[in-house]
Amino acid sequence: MNNEAVAARSRSMAVPEAIVALSGGLLRVEHRVIQALMFLLSALILLNVVTRYTGYPIYWIDESAVYSVVWLTFIGASAMTRMRLDFAVTMLTDRFSERGAAIFRAIATLGVILFGIALGVMCWLWLNFIYTERTQTLNWPTWVIYLIMPLFALTMTLHALANLFEDLGLVARQDLPGFTAANADGVVN
Repeated sequence: MNNEAVAARSRSMAVPEAIVALSGGLLRVEHRVIQALMFLLSALILLNVVTRYTGYPIYWIDESAVYSVVWLTFIGASAMTRMRLDFAVTMLTDRFSERGAAIFRAIATLGVILFGIALGVMCWLWLNFIYTERTQTLNWPTWVIYLIMPLFALTMTLHALANLFEDLGLVARQDLPGFTAANADGVVN
């Protein structure tokens, strides 16, 4: 191979490597946010129990806890996409050869990418109609709460792209430090 071919190949590999690196950094941020939201949710529920028991309930705590669960769910689902801990039905792929299963896994990952893109487009159209509404007890603009949807679409698509690049062999499969169940091939696939 001449130097120009090597340079062209390294430039073409830079995009998958950059996306996988960005996905890894995002996963670390999601890990911290998940921890913070779990702490916040526990604190809100404990505070709610205490204030109700003392006879002085704080009504906005219920709504805050619900929104914490919603954000926790979507951020957790995004992280699970990267860690490949999403749902998988393997009755069909178990009967495939190793190569056939890899091809089917890549096709399924493409489906996740298409879903993420479609969700992002739908969120763009939908968020244009809710910018005037407000939450019931917190009186926050609802678009602030609903920002999790396009954020989820973006992060899930990014993680699915990283998974696809690994599935296609464009980059080596990454170890995901900080997550004890991150290598779920034996658990799910």
